Amino acid sequence: MAINKITVRGARQHNLKNISVEVPRNTFTVITGLSGSGKSSLAFDTIYAEGQRRYVETLSAYARQFLDQMERPDVDSIDGLSPAISIEQKTTSRSPRSTVGTITEIYDYLRLLYASVGIPHCPQCGKPISRQSAEQIVQRVMQLKPEDRVMVMAPLVRGRKGEFKAELAKLVQQGYVRARIDGELRHLDEELDDLQLDKRKNHTIEVVIDRLLVKPGIEKRLEQSVATAMKLGNGLVQVAVVGGEEYLYSSRMACPDCGINIPALEPRSFSFNSIYGACPECNGLGSKYDFDPAKIIVDWSKPLMDGALGPASGSTYLQRMLEIVGAAYKIDLATPFEKFPAKVQNLLLYGPGEKEAPRVGFRGVLGFLKQNLEESTSESYREWLLGYMSATRCSVCQGRRLRAESLGVKVNGFSIAEFTALPISRAVEAAANIQLNERETTIAGRVLHEISERLQFLNAVGLGYMSLDRSAATISGGEGQRIRLATQIGSRLRGVLYVLDEPSIGLHHRDNARLLQALEALRDLGNTVLVVEHDEETIRRADYVIDLGPGAGLHGGAVVASGTPEEIMRQPESLTGQYIAGVKSIATRFEPRATNGKAITVLGARENNLRGIDVTFPLGVITVVTGVSGSGKSTLVNDILYRALAKELYRSREAAGAHKAIVGAEHVDKVIRIDQSPIGRTPRSNPATYTGVFTHIRDLYAMLPESRERGYKAGRFSFNVSGGRCEHCQGEGERRIEMNFLPDVYVLCELCGGKRYNHETLAVKFKGHSIADLSGRPGARFICSTNPRPGCTLKTSASCLK
Repeated sequence: MAINKITVRGARQHNLKNISVEVPRNTFTVITGLSGSGKSSLAFDTIYAEGQRRYVETLSAYARQFLDQMERPDVDSIDGLSPAISIEQKTTSRSPRSTVGTITEIYDYLRLLYASVGIPHCPQCGKPISRQSAEQIVQRVMQLKPEDRVMVMAPLVRGRKGEFKAELAKLVQQGYVRARIDGELRHLDEELDDLQLDKRKNHTIEVVIDRLLVKPGIEKRLEQSVATAMKLGNGLVQVAVVGGEEYLYSSRMACPDCGINIPALEPRSFSFNSIYGACPECNGLGSKYDFDPAKIIVDWSKPLMDGALGPASGSTYLQRMLEIVGAAYKIDLATPFEKFPAKVQNLLLYGPGEKEAPRVGFRGVLGFLKQNLEESTSESYREWLLGYMSATRCSVCQGRRLRAESLGVKVNGFSIAEFTALPISRAVEAAANIQLNERETTIAGRVLHEISERLQFLNAVGLGYMSLDRSAATISGGEGQRIRLATQIGSRLRGVLYVLDEPSIGLHHRDNARLLQALEALRDLGNTVLVVEHDEETIRRADYVIDLGPGAGLHGGAVVASGTPEEIMRQPESLTGQYIAGVKSIATRFEPRATNGKAITVLGARENNLRGIDVTFPLGVITVVTGVSGSGKSTLVNDILYRALAKELYRSREAAGAHKAIVGAEHVDKVIRIDQSPIGRTPRSNPATYTGVFTHIRDLYAMLPESRERGYKAGRFSFNVSGGRCEHCQGEGERRIEMNFLPDVYVLCELCGGKRYNHETLAVKFKGHSIADLSGRPGARFICSTNPRPGCTLKTSASCLK
């Protein structure tokens, strides 16, 4: 008999009150209720946690040795449970290397597509790069200076881990006596037995085929050596001028006009996390933290050394160097800096270039400041200079992260950087327009199909405005959840339980229908979709609804109603059903609140997609900024308004988004940003420490007579320092178990039982309660136990005094 429901019996996790529920399988089920009623405790901490625990049981013996320490959800039994996948609103990766493309794995498919069917172009002249024959390579070598000594080498290993003993021994057997290993020339016939390579490090091995003196008459010998190197090096030939430059030639790809060669294309050639693909200047980050000309030039209307320059304006050495440069290039330094053409401004700021700088002895104002920063031993001076620096776009790759050779590879006229910069809605069209011939379809047809499907899924969940190259650090919690949802749809799994946490949050009503269609598509594949949600439209579209309540915290944790949305609306006990049915409604203000007459105005906002708009924010009232996803709300409020006010009020170094001016900042004396970032990231964080109330609690316990007798100070009652904390768990109350291929697992400390303190500290009590007892109580029960008030209903409540 087929199992058609997930049955939970006796769930008591957190505030759940021994409830039993049934979730129909292969349906779209919503768990709703008041905030704090136990929705996440049931969905994530009970159902999903048990699914995760059962999954671990199927793993190897190494992973199973930790099972006894993993805390099992407080539930009697769960039957009919499928493999569970959680899609929570956790913060996405904050690594500067993570992008939308990498976390959705679309970029991995793009790298494979460009490596297999991409057409390379010369990064200098833009012409398509063709294969280079041995004869062309010989002509290039013969164009070197006469009497140059050159080595013809075959790259055998390029940046791979291993010991390569068998390969080196085979070279000796074939008669090769020299090889350049990791840049060092070695004699294989003499050193083979002593040659030990670290198998954990990347190595480069280039076999020396021939050594020649460039002169007429060597063409035939050189051509034979090049052909041998091509055969041994899989089409690559390395020609090194002794004491000079080196040239990498390829029998596959080389520009006939510029002579620029690129190695064979591999997926890692398009990875900005690999040295073979990343821009050498910014190491694949796309930006560098460098001195910002906009900050260094404090007054553009004045001459450079007479008020325009901020830092180093009093340096006599810099002034002397500028005078020399002015005389050499006929520049009148008395001219206001803004009057100079861009070429002259760049000359003064960045110097005359690598070739001219040694002759003139001047590397620009920015180069002078960099040297000061590197050589200074004063922390205060270094910190002062840091105020004139910003994360600026890399001048070499222009923020595109990759080498010029990789950026020159194109598919359907787009480089990989240009494709990832497209909004996803346009990328869907661009992927559909890629035409492959029969051979290319055989190689990359499946890859292109995966790219198109995954882009369509991202577009379907309302993320068409985003681009694949957008940094993961700028993604909100709701956006990150929808990205993971689209990734799961693309995986096409069946028979899985998906648990989601309010996926509609931050989503405009226009895009909500597309999100619900995506959830229904997951269900239609043969999966069970369990969603924690408050959104009315989501609840109405659900197949089954579980309403928890009736209140929050101590007053919640019970099943108020369950059934279809229509059945929920007919049950008077369900507060959610009453609101959906229209029996109850939220009171709204008919007349807007009067303002105090003051306002803050942002003029000419043009950051990201804002089009030079002027916006006024009235003070003394609640102002809501709304619009469809991607319309510029966060850019206006967070990137421009908040940063501009923070810079004005607190001298923040964080640069505001592009705008003309902020008017009315004098009307406020404080600005606070409350965003979706978590208030704590470790088991040590809790509401008491975050709000500061725990400091007063520790002071209270330090003042008790028993503490004075034992000599305990306030630090004794801190779980962050040695003394009063449990040393077994270092005061965390939990121990972290590292799982090699799973997220770290936190288990309850078996010594202190999660109380964080040792027995001596817990012996100090206030009105019969240890510090662990008080810090583990809800706020209302804490007040009742320490300072009960006459007539307080909680004082006589049995549930409160438990």
